[in-house]
Parts: sequence; structure tokens; C-alpha cells
Amino acid sequence: MNVCYNLPGIGDTLIINERDIDVYQRGFERSGDVVRIFDKETNETSGYNIFNASSYGTIADHGPVKLTADIKRLIADAFRKNDITETLELEDKPAFVVGYVEEKQKHPNADKLNICQVNVGKEVLQIVCGAPNVEAGQKVVVAMVGAVMPSGLKIKQAALRGVESSGMICSAKELALPDAPEEKGILVLSDDYRTGDVFERSV
Repeated sequence: MNVCYNLPGIGDTLIINERDIDVYQRGFERSGDVVRIFDKETNETSGYNIFNASSYGTIADHGPVKLTADIKRLIADAFRKNDITETLELEDKPAFVVGYVEEKQKHPNADKLNICQVNVGKEVLQIVCGAPNVEAGQKVVVAMVGAVMPSGLKIKQAALRGVESSGMICSAKELALPDAPEEKGILVLSDDYRTGDVFERSV
């Protein structure tokens, strides 16, 4: 379960993503401010978009949204007022975590890509990264496989030029953080962040 909100980028819409389905299989049904996204073959729910989301409660986060009690109430209130009877299991599995780049090697088949070994607390992930400023020894924000970026992009397990990649090292712009620089490059965190923690902007 991933929830995100990007007011400047996509407007006052709370995006809830439960599972990924092929774009050609997506169906949509709307009830008031709530759109259910589902698999047209199986009718399995993929996620929801809640329009005019701020009218149902306060959303303090921009980008990834933490499933606080207030956000859970907002979702429940929006569902109730728009006659959505389905119940969501709102598990707060971290989609964005603090990672530590243990190792960086050049990609054998791409000059501008690097293969990074990134410790995310419970495991070390191999992530292919094209950012010019990525280096071993950095603390970074990792979007885990299954995470939904503020732009709506779903992070998937992938092979980039023949090398497996599990997740994405994020820039401030990709996270929709305020005052994100325009130049390309990942967001490098300070040592105040702890490897494996859920990414919090306020540290």
C-alpha cells in the first residue's frame, strides 16, 4: 500500500496504490470524488484516486504520505461520503527508506550508469543509478520496489542494460520536495538520518 500527494504537480488528489496492473488492463469507475482503479479481467482493485482530498482532512505531507491516524480517517471519510463500500487494509509498509551506499561500480554496458549496493537496514539492494553525483558512503532516499512516486510512476524490479535493479535512489525533485534543485542528481542525506528508517523530511 502506497499513498502519495503532490499538490503542485497533480493537484488536490490523494493517490492510493495497492498493486500494479498493466496499463491496458486498467478500468476506472467513479463515485463522486473517488475513482476506483481495477483490473478489467479480474475486477481486482489496483488503487484509488481521491479528488479534492483536502476537503476531507489535512494532508501535511507532499510526496510520499505516511499512513497516520489522520490520513486513515481522511480516506475512511472520503469513502463513506462517496458511497465506497470496499474496505482497505491500510498497512504502513515503508515505500521510501534511508539507504546507505556501500559500494559503487561502473555499469559494464552503459557509461552513464553505476551499479550500487545499498544497505536499507534489513537487506542490501542492488540498484542501478544514473545520477552523476552518486558515491559510496552516502546516505540516500531509496524508493522500494512497489513504491509509487509523486508523479504516479510505480517502481518495479527491473533489468537495466542486463543488470538487475531493485528500487531507485531518488532525487529531491522526484520526491516532490520543496525547493528541489533543477540540476540532475540524487538527494544526499546528512548523517542525522539512520539507515533503514522510513524517510522523513523533517530530520
